[in-house]
Amino acid sequence: MAIRNAQARKQKTVMGKPWLGSYPPNVPHEIGALQHQHVGEMLQEAFRAFSPRTAFSCMGKSITYGELDMASKALGGHLQSLGLQKGDRVALMMPNILQYPVAMAAVLRTGLTVVNVNPLYTPRELEHQLKDSGAKAIIILENFAGTLEAIKAKTNVEHVIVTSMGDMMGLKGHIVNFVVRKVKKMVPSWTLPGHLKFKQALNSGAPYSPYNISKSDIAFLQYTGGTTGVSKGAVLTHSNVLSNIEQSKVWLDVGYRAKGKPDQVNLVCALPLYHIFALTVNAMVGITQGGHNILIPNPRDIPAFVKELKNHKFHFFPGLNTLFNALMNNADFQKLNFSNLRMTFGGGMAVQEPVARRWKEMTGCVVTEGYGLSETSPVATGNRLDAQEFTGTIGLPMPSTDISIRDDEGAELANGDVGEICIRGPQVMAGYWNRPDETANVMTEDGFFRSGDMGFINDEGYVKIVDRKKDMILVSGFNVYPNEIEEVVAGCPGVVEAAAVGEPDEHSGEVVKLFVVRANEEISEEDIRAHCVANLTNYKRPKYIVFRDELPKTNVGKILRRELR
Repeated sequence: MAIRNAQARKQKTVMGKPWLGSYPPNVPHEIGALQHQHVGEMLQEAFRAFSPRTAFSCMGKSITYGELDMASKALGGHLQSLGLQKGDRVALMMPNILQYPVAMAAVLRTGLTVVNVNPLYTPRELEHQLKDSGAKAIIILENFAGTLEAIKAKTNVEHVIVTSMGDMMGLKGHIVNFVVRKVKKMVPSWTLPGHLKFKQALNSGAPYSPYNISKSDIAFLQYTGGTTGVSKGAVLTHSNVLSNIEQSKVWLDVGYRAKGKPDQVNLVCALPLYHIFALTVNAMVGITQGGHNILIPNPRDIPAFVKELKNHKFHFFPGLNTLFNALMNNADFQKLNFSNLRMTFGGGMAVQEPVARRWKEMTGCVVTEGYGLSETSPVATGNRLDAQEFTGTIGLPMPSTDISIRDDEGAELANGDVGEICIRGPQVMAGYWNRPDETANVMTEDGFFRSGDMGFINDEGYVKIVDRKKDMILVSGFNVYPNEIEEVVAGCPGVVEAAAVGEPDEHSGEVVKLFVVRANEEISEEDIRAHCVANLTNYKRPKYIVFRDELPKTNVGKILRRELR
């Protein structure tokens, strides 16, 4: 048997796909034809099939699949009544609260396009994303309405729906949840003339009649810096998203066969749903499985997070290296019952071997690492979910996915040679929104997406990342682009020039280190930090600021970031 397996692996290696020989038994190499025409159809089928089950819960309040069905249809009908047409963009600016899945489902089922927005964005960042996407409507948590107020007039946004933390908490009259009351006190004042309350939109009674949606229509504009430069919208079609759901489900089934599948899977959803990782792995895949997503609005509040975990039997735990580390340093987390935990999935950033080892010792569960980007919907590779040990690699390409390691000239390299990781598959984006030049920069003639990450494939087909080709900085799973930081800092009075690089950090993987040349010594570190606070969301702000008399440059004047690193 061992000889036969070795021969099969050798044959598949000759075919140029060594990973197929390492696939688990009974896993198809291709996902086949998609079962649904669009994501909305997939959602509708799941809502009806699992109608009585809990779909999402947040801070003690739950919503069933049946309730999600009705609420999303009601909201979809209201969006249509506003005059929004098929393909119009609707921005969602919320943390992990029950309103998010309702809004997301409403937009997708109706035939509109979701534009996910980080709710912690500054006015400058929000303005760029709304203007670039051409969003005509936005659904926003009132805590962040002041940010929208500051820039709305500069955008194409015509319709604003504002929600509050208590809107779906089942509160009536004077009975007010303490948590919601506490949060309400923290809401900054704002004024958005003509806005509508979320509850009013749900109760508008507008008829719902979804537009005719095809696989090639755009489901999401998922904003990312790509491999360089200003934030761009990765165009994810319904086909892209559905393909990645199917690829993920095939992989997930391997874990369930090995470790058992509960009657209903409880998924910890601590990663933000506006981020592509949780969007696909938690929301989309969870819904197709009839799972229960436990929404954590603020995972940085570790004590509150752990307190919530005590209330649930959790089976599936997607997370980041930084999150795993923070949890394991909490004494109450160490006392939790992990007997129900089937799978832990690490992504967004490299999972460090010591963190993975400690997680297994504490929970009894192996961290299975995967890899992807916004441009790949996101899952491109993953380790086997029946693995007994942490591999330190990003795993094997998903079914229907090809990985090619290429040099600077685009030539494919042999196994073991380091080059740029290039990805081809049905989950790869249709391109960058209104950026044909940027799309051409990252797509090869034979259909591969150039990731900007450097790595190699070993003889068994496992992919290992060794470095990044570009200057992008990875902070707790979020892409940070030096160009954006440098442009912002250049606008600070008294700054002559600036350069940003990544600095290794044990907690977040990397942090931003900023080198500044100033006009005079009156410009202080505090001045620059205050300017960054006003213009950059928290994870983009420099942790270290170093003043220099000059910055290293090429003969033509380009700053040499590699020398600063």
